[in-house]
Amino acid sequence: RLTKNIGIVVPYLADPFFAEIARKIERRCVDAGFWPILFNSHGEQEFEKDILNSLRSLKPAGVLLAPLGRASDRSAIERFCNDVPTVLFDSNLEGIGEAFVGSDNYSFVSQTVEYLTRSGEPPCFFEMSTPANPNANKRRAAYLEMMEKLGFEPHVLKVEGEGWAFEEIGRDGALRILDVHGFPTDTILCSNDRLAIGLLSACYERGFRVGRGEGCALRVASHDDHPFSRFTCPSLTTAAHDYDAVANHAFQTLHDLIEAGGSFDARQETLFAARLVLRSSA
Repeated sequence: RLTKNIGIVVPYLADPFFAEIARKIERRCVDAGFWPILFNSHGEQEFEKDILNSLRSLKPAGVLLAPLGRASDRSAIERFCNDVPTVLFDSNLEGIGEAFVGSDNYSFVSQTVEYLTRSGEPPCFFEMSTPANPNANKRRAAYLEMMEKLGFEPHVLKVEGEGWAFEEIGRDGALRILDVHGFPTDTILCSNDRLAIGLLSACYERGFRVGRGEGCALRVASHDDHPFSRFTCPSLTTAAHDYDAVANHAFQTLHDLIEAGGSFDARQETLFAARLVLRSSA
């Protein structure tokens, strides 16, 4: 009685992270004989709600949903998950839906903090004052926990900005810090790679050389392994998502949910560990 359609919803398709993970999920759907339909909620709650309503009319076999998170209408998503077999990925809305598949944010931050403190001055943490994605809050908490565990004083720097223009927010915030008093340490750990790309741009504009070599003033590291992070100048040290594992397991979990009639005995939650990638910036 079901169609062969699979809905895939991401919060911001212009973000290469979501483009890459959506591409891999689409491939899995096609290989399994389903027809993927991709939706972009443009970082806005009303778009996200309209997409869910459109999906209801399409009667999909199931949906893979990366919700906005903080900006989502939780009650609307909960109602949708009760009506349509849905697996959440990337952003976890606790207690909503039959399953969540994502990355272990503690694994990301614990690896970067451990490496940076072992190889040089302990890092400060660079983030947005109003994060668009709930993963940012978990990464900040992990940074504070790791710094306490290792016996170092934490420094959290919040730059003004909200929305999805992360590179611009990172650049503008870093310029203000560099022009006023500078960073509290010579090592900067960014909440995500897109903020780090903006920070690298600001460092270049102000003449601060980034890296570990002679004449370098700052080290910069981050999280996500954004598809462009190996092409920045210098290339960006980061903790990488396991894109393939998240995409494959999200699709397989949805397939199992469809076969189970739309519900599991208990909500499933699967997190994949990060992999530290050492590049020139740190």
